[in-house]
Amino acid sequence: MSTPQSPGTGRPQIMRSLSGLLIVLGVTMLSGTIVSVALPQIVGSLQGTQSQYTWVVTATLLASTASTPIWGKLADLFPKKRLLQVSIVLFIAASLLCGFAQTTGQLIAARAVQGLGMGASQVLVQATIAALVSPRERGRFNGLIGAIMAVATVGGPLVGGALTDVSWLGWRWCFFIGVPFMLVALVVLTRTLNLVEERRRDVRIDYLGAALIAAGVSTLLLWVTFVGGSFDWISWQSGAMAVGGLLLLTLAVWVENRVSEPVIPLRLVVRRETAIAIVASAAVGMAMFGGAVFLGQYFQLARGYSPTEAGLLTTPLMLGMMASSTVSGLLVSRSGRVKPYVITGLVSLTLGFLLLSTIDETTSLLVVSLGMLGVGVGVGMSMQNLVLVVQNSVPLRELGAASGAVAFFRSLGGTVGVSVLGAILANRVSTNISDGLAASGADVPAGGGDSSTLDLAGMPPFLRHIVEGAYGAATGDIFLVATGIAVVGLVVVCFLPRVRLRDTLDLVRAKDGGEQQDRPEPTGTEGPEERGERGEHGAPV
Repeated sequence: MSTPQSPGTGRPQIMRSLSGLLIVLGVTMLSGTIVSVALPQIVGSLQGTQSQYTWVVTATLLASTASTPIWGKLADLFPKKRLLQVSIVLFIAASLLCGFAQTTGQLIAARAVQGLGMGASQVLVQATIAALVSPRERGRFNGLIGAIMAVATVGGPLVGGALTDVSWLGWRWCFFIGVPFMLVALVVLTRTLNLVEERRRDVRIDYLGAALIAAGVSTLLLWVTFVGGSFDWISWQSGAMAVGGLLLLTLAVWVENRVSEPVIPLRLVVRRETAIAIVASAAVGMAMFGGAVFLGQYFQLARGYSPTEAGLLTTPLMLGMMASSTVSGLLVSRSGRVKPYVITGLVSLTLGFLLLSTIDETTSLLVVSLGMLGVGVGVGMSMQNLVLVVQNSVPLRELGAASGAVAFFRSLGGTVGVSVLGAILANRVSTNISDGLAASGADVPAGGGDSSTLDLAGMPPFLRHIVEGAYGAATGDIFLVATGIAVVGLVVVCFLPRVRLRDTLDLVRAKDGGEQQDRPEPTGTEGPEERGERGEHGAPV
Protein backbone atom coordinates (compact mmCIF):
# COMPACT_ATOMS: atom_id res chain seq x y z
CA MET A 1 0.00 0.00 0.00
CA SER A 2 1.27 3.43 -0.80
CA THR A 3 2.10 5.92 1.90
CA PRO A 4 -1.05 7.90 2.62
CA GLN A 5 0.75 11.16 3.19
CA SER A 6 2.18 12.96 0.22
CA PRO A 7 5.97 13.34 0.34
CA GLY A 8 5.51 17.07 -0.06
CA THR A 9 3.15 17.44 2.85
CA GLY A 10 4.89 19.24 5.70
CA ARG A 11 3.85 19.65 9.30
CA PRO A 12 2.39 23.18 8.86
CA GLN A 13 0.15 21.92 6.08
CA ILE A 14 -0.90 18.93 8.20
CA MET A 15 -1.77 21.28 11.07
CA ARG A 16 -3.91 23.41 8.77
CA SER A 17 -5.71 20.29 7.55
CA LEU A 18 -6.27 19.20 11.12
CA SER A 19 -7.77 22.58 11.99
CA GLY A 20 -10.29 22.13 9.17
CA LEU A 21 -11.11 18.60 10.35
CA LEU A 22 -11.70 19.79 13.92
CA ILE A 23 -14.02 22.56 12.67
CA VAL A 24 -16.09 19.96 10.80
CA LEU A 25 -16.35 17.73 13.86
CA GLY A 26 -17.17 20.61 16.21
CA VAL A 27 -19.94 22.05 14.04
CA THR A 28 -21.61 18.71 13.38
CA MET A 29 -21.48 17.71 17.05
CA LEU A 30 -22.89 21.11 18.05
CA SER A 31 -25.79 20.69 15.62
CA GLY A 32 -26.91 17.60 17.52
CA THR A 33 -27.44 19.42 20.83
CA ILE A 34 -28.05 23.07 19.88
CA VAL A 35 -31.79 22.54 19.27
CA SER A 36 -32.55 20.83 22.59
CA VAL A 37 -33.49 24.03 24.44
CA ALA A 38 -35.00 25.74 21.38
CA LEU A 39 -37.31 22.87 20.35
CA PRO A 40 -40.45 24.18 22.10
CA GLN A 41 -40.18 27.50 20.22
CA ILE A 42 -39.26 25.77 16.94
CA VAL A 43 -42.16 23.33 16.92
CA GLY A 44 -44.55 25.96 18.27
CA SER A 45 -43.76 28.49 15.53
CA LEU A 46 -44.18 25.80 12.85
CA GLN A 47 -47.53 24.67 14.34
CA GLY A 48 -46.17 21.19 15.00
CA THR A 49 -47.53 18.40 17.22
CA GLN A 50 -46.02 16.54 20.17
CA SER A 51 -45.17 13.52 18.01
CA GLN A 52 -43.46 15.78 15.48
CA TYR A 53 -41.54 17.35 18.37
CA THR A 54 -40.02 13.95 19.06
CA TRP A 55 -39.27 13.28 15.40
CA VAL A 56 -37.20 16.46 15.03
CA VAL A 57 -34.67 14.76 17.31
CA THR A 58 -35.29 11.13 16.33
CA ALA A 59 -34.84 11.68 12.59
CA THR A 60 -31.34 13.06 13.09
CA LEU A 61 -30.42 10.34 15.56
CA LEU A 62 -31.62 7.54 13.29
CA ALA A 63 -29.84 8.83 10.19
CA SER A 64 -26.60 9.50 12.06
CA THR A 65 -26.38 6.20 13.92
CA ALA A 66 -27.54 3.97 11.05
CA SER A 67 -25.19 5.58 8.50
CA THR A 68 -22.04 5.64 10.67
CA PRO A 69 -20.72 2.15 9.75
CA ILE A 70 -21.57 2.73 6.08
CA TRP A 71 -19.53 5.94 5.96
CA GLY A 72 -16.71 4.07 7.68
CA LYS A 73 -16.63 1.40 5.00
CA LEU A 74 -16.83 3.96 2.20
CA ALA A 75 -13.75 5.63 3.71
CA ASP A 76 -11.83 2.41 3.05
CA LEU A 77 -13.11 2.10 -0.53
CA PHE A 78 -13.01 5.68 -1.83
CA PRO A 79 -10.77 8.74 -1.33
CA LYS A 80 -11.37 10.19 2.13
CA LYS A 81 -10.92 13.77 0.95
CA ARG A 82 -13.67 13.45 -1.64
CA LEU A 83 -16.02 11.85 0.90
CA LEU A 84 -15.30 14.67 3.35
CA GLN A 85 -16.15 17.27 0.73
CA VAL A 86 -19.40 15.46 -0.08
CA SER A 87 -20.36 15.22 3.59
CA ILE A 88 -19.63 18.92 4.21
CA VAL A 89 -21.72 20.01 1.21
CA LEU A 90 -24.49 17.65 2.35
CA PHE A 91 -24.44 19.12 5.85
CA ILE A 92 -24.44 22.72 4.62
CA ALA A 93 -27.40 22.07 2.30
CA ALA A 94 -29.34 20.32 5.06
CA SER A 95 -28.63 23.14 7.53
CA LEU A 96 -29.97 25.73 5.10
CA LEU A 97 -33.07 23.62 4.47
CA CYS A 98 -33.62 23.32 8.24
CA GLY A 99 -33.27 27.07 8.71
CA PHE A 100 -35.71 27.92 5.90
CA ALA A 101 -38.25 25.17 6.78
CA GLN A 102 -41.85 26.37 6.73
CA THR A 103 -43.47 23.25 8.17
CA THR A 104 -42.47 20.69 10.77
CA GLY A 105 -42.48 17.98 8.10
CA GLN A 106 -39.91 19.90 6.05
CA LEU A 107 -37.79 20.37 9.16
CA ILE A 108 -37.88 16.65 10.03
CA ALA A 109 -36.84 15.66 6.50
CA ALA A 110 -33.99 18.19 6.49
CA ARG A 111 -32.85 17.02 9.93
CA ALA A 112 -32.64 13.46 8.62
CA VAL A 113 -30.32 14.63 5.84
CA GLN A 114 -28.34 16.61 8.41
CA GLY A 115 -28.00 13.39 10.41
CA LEU A 116 -26.27 11.76 7.43
CA GLY A 117 -23.67 14.54 7.53
CA MET A 118 -23.25 14.10 11.28
CA GLY A 119 -22.72 10.36 10.91
CA ALA A 120 -20.13 10.99 8.20
CA SER A 121 -18.14 13.46 10.31
CA GLN A 122 -17.85 11.06 13.26
CA VAL A 123 -16.03 8.56 11.10
CA LEU A 124 -14.35 10.51 8.31
CA VAL A 125 -12.62 13.02 10.59
CA GLN A 126 -11.06 10.29 12.72
CA ALA A 127 -10.20 8.11 9.73
CA THR A 128 -8.54 11.07 7.96
CA ILE A 129 -6.53 12.04 11.05
CA ALA A 130 -5.46 8.39 11.28
CA ALA A 131 -4.20 8.62 7.69
CA LEU A 132 -2.17 11.75 8.51
CA VAL A 133 -0.42 10.90 11.78
CA SER A 134 0.70 7.73 13.56
CA PRO A 135 -1.28 6.31 16.50
CA ARG A 136 1.28 7.50 19.04
CA GLU A 137 1.26 11.09 17.75
CA ARG A 138 -2.50 10.86 17.32
CA GLY A 139 -3.05 10.81 21.08
CA ARG A 140 -2.72 14.56 21.44
CA PHE A 141 -5.11 15.19 18.55
CA ASN A 142 -7.62 12.76 20.01
CA GLY A 143 -7.41 14.84 23.18
CA LEU A 144 -8.47 17.88 21.16
CA ILE A 145 -11.28 15.88 19.57
CA GLY A 146 -12.55 14.89 22.99
CA ALA A 147 -12.42 18.50 24.20
CA ILE A 148 -14.37 19.69 21.14
CA MET A 149 -16.99 16.99 21.64
CA ALA A 150 -17.31 18.01 25.29
CA VAL A 151 -17.87 21.67 24.42
CA ALA A 152 -20.38 20.77 21.71
CA THR A 153 -22.31 18.32 23.88
CA VAL A 154 -22.66 20.55 26.92
CA GLY A 155 -22.37 23.98 25.28
CA GLY A 156 -24.84 23.32 22.46
CA PRO A 157 -27.97 23.92 24.57
CA LEU A 158 -26.47 27.17 25.89
CA VAL A 159 -25.79 28.47 22.38
CA GLY A 160 -29.23 27.37 21.19
CA GLY A 161 -30.96 29.05 24.09
CA ALA A 162 -29.04 32.29 23.60
CA LEU A 163 -29.79 32.43 19.87
CA THR A 164 -33.47 31.73 20.48
CA ASP A 165 -33.75 34.45 23.12
CA VAL A 166 -32.27 37.14 20.83
CA SER A 167 -35.25 38.60 19.00
CA TRP A 168 -33.35 39.72 15.89
CA LEU A 169 -31.84 36.25 15.40
CA GLY A 170 -34.35 33.61 16.50
CA TRP A 171 -34.38 29.81 16.37
CA ARG A 172 -33.54 29.59 12.66
CA TRP A 173 -29.99 30.66 13.49
CA CYS A 174 -29.57 27.41 15.43
CA PHE A 175 -29.21 25.91 11.94
CA PHE A 176 -27.60 28.83 10.10
CA ILE A 177 -24.77 29.42 12.60
CA GLY A 178 -22.71 26.44 11.48
CA VAL A 179 -22.82 27.21 7.75
CA PRO A 180 -20.02 29.83 7.58
CA PHE A 181 -17.73 27.65 9.70
CA MET A 182 -18.32 24.66 7.43
CA LEU A 183 -17.61 26.79 4.35
CA VAL A 184 -14.28 27.80 5.91
CA ALA A 185 -13.50 24.16 6.68
CA LEU A 186 -14.36 23.15 3.11
CA VAL A 187 -11.95 25.72 1.66
CA VAL A 188 -9.18 24.78 4.11
CA LEU A 189 -9.48 21.05 3.48
CA THR A 190 -9.73 21.48 -0.30
CA ARG A 191 -6.48 23.49 -0.33
CA THR A 192 -4.42 21.70 2.32
CA LEU A 193 -5.56 18.09 2.72
CA ASN A 194 -3.24 15.93 0.66
CA LEU A 195 -3.78 12.19 1.02
CA VAL A 196 -2.14 9.83 -1.44
CA GLU A 197 -4.29 6.73 -1.20
CA GLU A 198 -4.11 3.41 -2.93
CA ARG A 199 -6.47 3.22 -5.90
CA ARG A 200 -8.65 0.14 -5.66
CA ARG A 201 -10.04 -1.29 -8.86
CA ASP A 202 -11.96 -4.13 -7.19
CA VAL A 203 -14.41 -1.91 -5.29
CA ARG A 204 -17.56 -3.79 -4.37
CA ILE A 205 -20.16 -2.10 -2.19
CA ASP A 206 -22.27 -4.36 -0.01
CA TYR A 207 -25.60 -2.69 -0.68
CA LEU A 208 -27.66 -5.51 0.88
CA GLY A 209 -25.61 -5.56 4.08
CA ALA A 210 -25.77 -1.78 4.38
CA ALA A 211 -29.55 -1.79 3.90
CA LEU A 212 -30.06 -4.57 6.45
CA ILE A 213 -27.86 -2.86 9.05
CA ALA A 214 -29.61 0.48 8.57
CA ALA A 215 -33.07 -1.11 8.71
CA GLY A 216 -32.29 -3.25 11.75
CA VAL A 217 -30.68 -0.44 13.72
CA SER A 218 -33.44 2.01 12.80
CA THR A 219 -36.12 -0.44 13.93
CA LEU A 220 -34.45 -0.98 17.31
CA LEU A 221 -33.87 2.76 17.79
CA LEU A 222 -37.50 3.48 17.00
CA TRP A 223 -38.49 0.84 19.54
CA VAL A 224 -36.41 2.25 22.40
CA THR A 225 -37.53 5.77 21.47
CA PHE A 226 -41.27 5.13 21.67
CA VAL A 227 -41.59 2.17 24.07
CA GLY A 228 -43.05 3.19 27.40
CA GLY A 229 -44.73 6.21 25.82
CA SER A 230 -46.58 5.32 22.64
CA PHE A 231 -46.95 1.68 23.70
CA ASP A 232 -46.06 -0.54 26.67
CA TRP A 233 -42.91 -2.60 27.07
CA ILE A 234 -45.08 -5.73 27.02
CA SER A 235 -47.20 -5.28 23.90
CA TRP A 236 -47.49 -6.61 20.38
CA GLN A 237 -45.93 -3.41 19.00
CA SER A 238 -42.94 -3.79 21.27
CA GLY A 239 -42.52 -7.46 20.37
CA ALA A 240 -42.83 -6.83 16.65
CA MET A 241 -40.26 -4.03 16.62
CA ALA A 242 -37.75 -5.73 18.93
CA VAL A 243 -37.94 -9.14 17.23
CA GLY A 244 -38.07 -7.56 13.77
CA GLY A 245 -34.98 -5.44 14.43
CA LEU A 246 -33.03 -8.40 15.79
CA LEU A 247 -34.02 -10.58 12.82
CA LEU A 248 -32.84 -7.90 10.39
CA LEU A 249 -29.51 -7.59 12.19
CA THR A 250 -29.13 -11.39 12.31
CA LEU A 251 -29.68 -11.51 8.55
CA ALA A 252 -27.15 -8.68 8.20
CA VAL A 253 -24.55 -10.73 10.09
CA TRP A 254 -25.22 -13.67 7.77
CA VAL A 255 -24.73 -11.45 4.73
CA GLU A 256 -21.66 -9.69 6.13
CA ASN A 257 -20.00 -13.04 6.75
CA ARG A 258 -20.29 -14.00 3.08
CA VAL A 259 -19.45 -10.90 1.05
CA SER A 260 -15.96 -9.85 0.02
CA GLU A 261 -16.29 -6.25 1.24
CA PRO A 262 -18.55 -6.24 4.32
CA VAL A 263 -19.72 -2.92 5.77
CA ILE A 264 -18.61 -4.05 9.24
CA PRO A 265 -15.93 -6.75 8.91
CA LEU A 266 -16.90 -9.31 11.54
CA ARG A 267 -13.28 -10.33 12.10
CA LEU A 268 -12.62 -6.81 13.33
CA VAL A 269 -15.58 -6.75 15.70
CA VAL A 270 -14.73 -10.07 17.35
CA ARG A 271 -11.06 -9.22 17.85
CA ARG A 272 -10.08 -8.71 21.46
CA GLU A 273 -9.19 -5.02 21.26
CA THR A 274 -12.22 -4.07 19.17
CA ALA A 275 -14.73 -6.11 21.16
CA ILE A 276 -13.50 -4.63 24.45
CA ALA A 277 -13.49 -1.11 23.04
CA ILE A 278 -17.04 -1.54 21.72
CA VAL A 279 -18.46 -2.62 25.08
CA ALA A 280 -16.59 0.12 26.96
CA SER A 281 -17.55 2.74 24.37
CA ALA A 282 -21.23 1.90 24.84
CA ALA A 283 -20.88 2.71 28.55
CA VAL A 284 -19.00 5.94 27.80
CA GLY A 285 -21.56 6.90 25.15
CA MET A 286 -24.35 6.51 27.67
CA ALA A 287 -22.46 8.82 30.03
CA MET A 288 -21.76 11.44 27.36
CA PHE A 289 -25.34 11.66 26.08
CA GLY A 290 -27.23 10.89 29.28
CA GLY A 291 -25.21 13.15 31.52
CA ALA A 292 -26.17 16.35 29.72
CA VAL A 293 -29.80 15.29 29.18
CA PHE A 294 -30.71 14.14 32.67
CA LEU A 295 -28.56 16.59 34.59
CA GLY A 296 -30.10 19.50 32.70
CA GLN A 297 -33.55 18.13 33.49
CA TYR A 298 -32.58 17.66 37.15
CA PHE A 299 -31.51 21.27 37.54
CA GLN A 300 -34.72 22.57 35.94
CA LEU A 301 -37.37 20.25 37.41
CA ALA A 302 -35.84 19.25 40.75
CA ARG A 303 -34.05 22.50 41.59
CA GLY A 304 -36.17 25.09 39.75
CA TYR A 305 -33.43 26.71 37.65
CA SER A 306 -34.04 28.22 34.22
CA PRO A 307 -32.75 26.44 31.08
CA THR A 308 -29.82 28.85 30.78
CA GLU A 309 -28.93 28.46 34.46
CA ALA A 310 -29.22 24.68 34.15
CA GLY A 311 -26.79 24.74 31.23
CA LEU A 312 -24.31 26.83 33.20
CA LEU A 313 -24.56 24.47 36.19
CA THR A 314 -23.40 21.55 34.01
CA THR A 315 -20.10 23.38 33.38
CA PRO A 316 -18.10 20.98 35.66
CA LEU A 317 -19.06 18.15 33.31
CA MET A 318 -17.71 20.05 30.29
CA LEU A 319 -14.56 21.23 32.09
CA GLY A 320 -13.80 17.71 33.27
CA MET A 321 -14.14 16.33 29.75
CA MET A 322 -12.04 19.09 28.20
CA ALA A 323 -9.20 19.00 30.70
CA SER A 324 -8.89 15.22 31.00
CA SER A 325 -9.21 14.64 27.25
CA THR A 326 -6.47 17.16 26.43
CA VAL A 327 -4.07 16.14 29.20
CA SER A 328 -4.51 12.38 28.74
CA GLY A 329 -4.01 12.81 24.98
CA LEU A 330 -0.65 14.50 25.54
CA LEU A 331 0.40 11.84 28.06
CA VAL A 332 -0.62 9.02 25.73
CA SER A 333 1.46 10.51 22.91
CA ARG A 334 4.42 10.91 25.24
CA SER A 335 4.33 7.42 26.77
CA GLY A 336 2.84 5.37 23.96
CA ARG A 337 0.67 3.58 26.50
CA VAL A 338 -3.11 3.88 26.52
CA LYS A 339 -4.53 1.19 28.86
CA PRO A 340 -3.72 2.98 32.18
CA TYR A 341 -5.57 6.09 31.04
CA VAL A 342 -8.62 4.15 29.86
CA ILE A 343 -8.83 2.27 33.17
CA THR A 344 -8.37 5.48 35.16
CA GLY A 345 -11.10 7.10 33.11
CA LEU A 346 -13.58 4.29 33.76
CA VAL A 347 -12.77 4.38 37.48
CA SER A 348 -13.48 8.12 37.54
CA LEU A 349 -16.67 7.58 35.52
CA THR A 350 -17.88 4.94 37.99
CA LEU A 351 -17.11 7.06 41.05
CA GLY A 352 -18.76 10.10 39.47
CA PHE A 353 -21.96 8.20 38.76
CA LEU A 354 -21.87 6.66 42.23
CA LEU A 355 -21.73 10.11 43.80
CA LEU A 356 -24.55 11.36 41.54
CA SER A 357 -26.67 8.37 42.58
CA THR A 358 -26.93 9.92 46.06
CA ILE A 359 -28.47 13.22 44.93
CA ASP A 360 -31.98 14.50 45.50
CA GLU A 361 -33.63 17.92 45.37
CA THR A 362 -31.78 19.11 48.48
CA THR A 363 -28.26 17.91 47.69
CA SER A 364 -25.50 20.51 47.90
CA LEU A 365 -24.49 21.86 44.51
CA LEU A 366 -20.88 21.20 45.49
CA VAL A 367 -21.60 17.47 45.75
CA VAL A 368 -23.44 17.48 42.42
CA SER A 369 -20.55 19.40 40.82
CA LEU A 370 -18.01 16.88 42.12
CA GLY A 371 -20.06 14.04 40.68
CA MET A 372 -20.32 15.80 37.31
CA LEU A 373 -16.57 16.48 37.37
CA GLY A 374 -15.88 12.78 37.95
CA VAL A 375 -18.12 11.78 35.06
CA GLY A 376 -16.56 14.41 32.80
CA VAL A 377 -13.01 13.30 33.62
CA GLY A 378 -14.01 9.68 32.98
CA VAL A 379 -15.53 10.40 29.58
CA GLY A 380 -12.61 12.60 28.54
CA MET A 381 -9.94 10.05 29.46
CA SER A 382 -11.62 7.04 27.92
CA MET A 383 -13.78 8.01 24.93
CA GLN A 384 -11.16 8.90 22.30
CA ASN A 385 -8.50 6.60 23.75
CA LEU A 386 -10.79 3.63 23.13
CA VAL A 387 -10.94 4.62 19.46
CA LEU A 388 -7.15 4.84 19.47
CA VAL A 389 -6.86 1.29 20.84
CA VAL A 390 -8.79 -0.04 17.85
CA GLN A 391 -7.02 2.11 15.27
CA ASN A 392 -3.65 0.95 16.57
CA SER A 393 -4.52 -2.70 15.93
CA VAL A 394 -5.75 -2.55 12.32
CA PRO A 395 -4.02 -1.91 9.00
CA LEU A 396 -4.44 1.48 7.34
CA ARG A 397 -6.80 0.15 4.68
CA GLU A 398 -9.32 -0.87 7.39
CA LEU A 399 -9.16 2.28 9.54
CA GLY A 400 -12.46 3.58 8.24
CA ALA A 401 -14.41 0.41 9.02
CA ALA A 402 -12.77 0.06 12.45
CA SER A 403 -13.39 3.70 13.41
CA GLY A 404 -16.93 3.47 12.09
CA ALA A 405 -17.65 0.33 14.14
CA VAL A 406 -16.54 1.96 17.41
CA ALA A 407 -18.43 5.21 16.70
CA PHE A 408 -21.51 3.22 15.68
CA PHE A 409 -21.67 1.12 18.82
CA ARG A 410 -20.86 4.12 21.03
CA SER A 411 -23.74 6.06 19.48
CA LEU A 412 -26.05 3.05 19.60
CA GLY A 413 -25.16 2.33 23.22
CA GLY A 414 -25.68 5.95 24.15
CA THR A 415 -29.06 6.06 22.43
CA VAL A 416 -30.29 2.85 24.03
CA GLY A 417 -28.91 3.93 27.40
CA VAL A 418 -30.64 7.29 27.30
CA SER A 419 -33.94 5.71 26.23
CA VAL A 420 -33.84 3.04 28.93
CA LEU A 421 -32.78 5.50 31.64
CA GLY A 422 -35.47 7.89 30.45
CA ALA A 423 -38.10 5.16 30.78
CA ILE A 424 -36.89 4.36 34.30
CA LEU A 425 -36.95 8.06 35.17
CA ALA A 426 -40.52 8.52 33.90
CA ASN A 427 -41.73 5.48 35.83
CA ARG A 428 -40.03 6.54 39.07
CA VAL A 429 -41.27 10.14 38.75
CA SER A 430 -44.85 8.96 38.22
CA THR A 431 -44.65 6.66 41.24
CA ASN A 432 -43.01 9.32 43.42
CA ILE A 433 -45.60 11.96 42.51
CA SER A 434 -48.46 9.55 43.24
CA ASP A 435 -46.92 8.61 46.61
CA GLY A 436 -46.34 12.27 47.44
CA LEU A 437 -49.90 13.23 46.59
CA ALA A 438 -51.28 10.34 48.61
CA ALA A 439 -49.13 11.26 51.61
CA SER A 440 -50.33 14.87 51.43
CA GLY A 441 -53.97 13.81 51.36
CA ALA A 442 -54.55 15.24 47.87
CA ASP A 443 -56.48 13.39 45.18
CA VAL A 444 -54.34 11.13 43.01
CA PRO A 445 -55.23 11.26 39.27
CA ALA A 446 -56.66 8.05 37.84
CA GLY A 447 -53.61 7.52 35.71
CA GLY A 448 -51.16 8.21 38.50
CA GLY A 449 -48.88 11.19 38.73
CA ASP A 450 -48.71 12.42 35.15
CA SER A 451 -45.55 14.48 34.62
CA SER A 452 -45.66 14.79 30.85
CA THR A 453 -46.33 18.53 30.95
CA LEU A 454 -44.88 20.43 33.91
CA ASP A 455 -45.07 24.12 34.65
CA LEU A 456 -43.38 24.53 38.01
CA ALA A 457 -44.01 28.27 38.16
CA GLY A 458 -47.75 27.78 37.83
CA MET A 459 -48.07 25.06 40.47
CA PRO A 460 -49.26 25.52 44.05
CA PRO A 461 -46.30 25.46 46.48
CA PHE A 462 -47.18 22.05 47.97
CA LEU A 463 -47.48 20.43 44.52
CA ARG A 464 -44.27 22.02 43.29
CA HIS A 465 -42.49 20.62 46.34
CA ILE A 466 -43.81 17.12 45.55
CA VAL A 467 -42.78 17.32 41.89
CA GLU A 468 -39.29 18.62 42.69
CA GLY A 469 -38.82 15.85 45.25
CA ALA A 470 -40.03 13.25 42.74
CA TYR A 471 -37.52 14.34 40.09
CA GLY A 472 -34.70 14.70 42.61
CA ALA A 473 -35.09 11.16 43.97
CA ALA A 474 -35.70 9.62 40.53
CA THR A 475 -32.56 11.22 39.08
CA GLY A 476 -30.47 9.62 41.80
CA ASP A 477 -32.08 6.26 40.99
CA ILE A 478 -31.17 6.38 37.29
CA PHE A 479 -27.58 7.36 38.07
CA LEU A 480 -27.36 4.27 40.29
CA VAL A 481 -28.28 2.22 37.20
CA ALA A 482 -25.66 4.18 35.25
CA THR A 483 -23.11 3.24 37.91
CA GLY A 484 -23.77 -0.42 37.21
CA ILE A 485 -23.25 0.11 33.48
CA ALA A 486 -19.99 1.96 34.16
CA VAL A 487 -18.80 -0.94 36.33
CA VAL A 488 -19.37 -3.31 33.41
CA GLY A 489 -17.22 -1.06 31.22
CA LEU A 490 -14.51 -0.91 33.89
CA VAL A 491 -14.35 -4.68 34.26
CA VAL A 492 -14.17 -5.15 30.50
CA VAL A 493 -11.29 -2.69 29.91
CA CYS A 494 -9.20 -4.50 32.51
CA PHE A 495 -8.81 -7.22 29.86
CA LEU A 496 -7.30 -4.86 27.29
CA PRO A 497 -3.83 -6.06 26.20
CA ARG A 498 -0.90 -3.91 27.25
CA VAL A 499 0.41 -2.61 23.94
CA ARG A 500 2.41 0.41 22.90
CA LEU A 501 1.04 2.70 20.23
CA ARG A 502 2.92 2.32 16.97
CA ASP A 503 4.97 5.15 15.48
CA THR A 504 4.09 4.20 11.90
CA LEU A 505 0.95 5.04 9.93
CA ASP A 506 0.40 1.45 8.83
CA LEU A 507 1.04 -1.95 10.37
CA VAL A 508 4.57 -3.22 9.77
CA ARG A 509 4.73 -5.80 7.03
CA ALA A 510 6.39 -9.12 7.58
CA LYS A 511 9.10 -10.32 5.22
CA ASP A 512 6.58 -12.35 3.26
CA GLY A 513 4.51 -9.22 2.62
CA GLY A 514 1.68 -9.87 5.07
CA GLU A 515 0.77 -7.70 8.00
CA GLN A 516 1.93 -8.72 11.42
CA GLN A 517 -0.66 -10.27 13.66
CA ASP A 518 -1.51 -8.38 16.81
CA ARG A 519 0.90 -9.15 19.61
CA PRO A 520 1.98 -7.07 22.60
CA GLU A 521 4.52 -4.40 21.83
CA PRO A 522 7.86 -4.19 23.64
CA THR A 523 7.28 -3.64 27.34
CA GLY A 524 10.16 -1.22 27.74
CA THR A 525 12.65 -3.72 29.22
CA GLU A 526 14.61 -4.04 25.99
CA GLY A 527 17.58 -1.85 25.27
CA PRO A 528 17.34 1.04 22.81
CA GLU A 529 19.15 -0.88 20.12
CA GLU A 530 16.86 -3.85 20.45
CA ARG A 531 13.75 -1.72 20.40
CA GLY A 532 15.02 0.07 17.34
CA GLU A 533 15.22 -3.26 15.53
CA ARG A 534 11.69 -4.31 16.35
CA GLY A 535 8.42 -3.49 14.63
CA GLU A 536 5.36 -2.02 16.17
CA HIS A 537 4.25 -5.30 17.80
CA GLY A 538 7.70 -6.39 18.79
CA ALA A 539 8.28 -8.50 15.67
CA PRO A 540 11.58 -8.25 13.76
CA VAL A 541 11.41 -5.93 10.79
